[in-house]
Amino acid sequence: MARFEHTVRVAALDRGWFEEAAGHVVDLFEASREQGGALLLPDGRPVHGLRLLKGRHLQPGAEYGETPDPEKDGAGAPETAVLREWRPSRAVEVESLVAEEGMSMRVRIRLREPRTPRALELSLDGHNPKGGALYRFSGRGKADLHAWWAALDRPAAAPPTARAPVVGKAVHRLAKARLTVTPRPAEDGSWQVRAVLGVRGRWLLRPVGAVALFFARGPVARGFREAVESAAEEWNTALAELTPLHGEALRAEIADALTEPPERPERAERPERSERAERPERPGPEEPKVL
Repeated sequence: MARFEHTVRVAALDRGWFEEAAGHVVDLFEASREQGGALLLPDGRPVHGLRLLKGRHLQPGAEYGETPDPEKDGAGAPETAVLREWRPSRAVEVESLVAEEGMSMRVRIRLREPRTPRALELSLDGHNPKGGALYRFSGRGKADLHAWWAALDRPAAAPPTARAPVVGKAVHRLAKARLTVTPRPAEDGSWQVRAVLGVRGRWLLRPVGAVALFFARGPVARGFREAVESAAEEWNTALAELTPLHGEALRAEIADALTEPPERPERAERPERSERAERPERPGPEEPKVL
């Protein structure tokens, strides 16, 4: 089995703020109502970009989809999601069917104890309708959030926990992979997160897979390291944009985020040919001098 490991340092997320924000989101949707397909929050404002397409709001079997966007017409079929369970005190489960680049994937997401999230479970099954067994794969993952916070409550000098709070598994006809993610507190208050990926061939193809991984070990290790670094950067960027508010102010901020369209970057207009001609050209960088 080939094993790849990489550790990154990321900004810490406050547990109290996270659980408070999750509770506000659940309460806002629990108190929402449907009117003509639009989902209205308690103050009457519609949730942006989301509509009820079929069934009864917040009942098992209800199907939700994106609000049509004129700028995205012709960009493909809109994604839809079916609510499988809505019990805020116990669990919320959503299933969606995603089709992209010839692949069809069925994704299920289940959140246990949503008001103070206990665990997040993910499952997916994908295939190419025009392909055979080599175009099929499946994956399962679970993030034990209570175990995650417990691992971060340990002293910084303590060894990492033996059981990883986040575990993901993927299976293909030719190989299978296992990913674990384990956090530990750093001395400066940030988090050190270690990701470990194990890959091995299946059945009689194990020797072939071992040879392939031997020659591809360098590129795979580099790709894994870059993926972990990229995820860490995205995490830090997202945390930097979070509001520090609490209580009713936080609830109002979340309600605004649900009802207001995200800001789109303005496209810089290109100057006309005449305007560009009038502008003096900037001198390019000087050539390095050879002494």
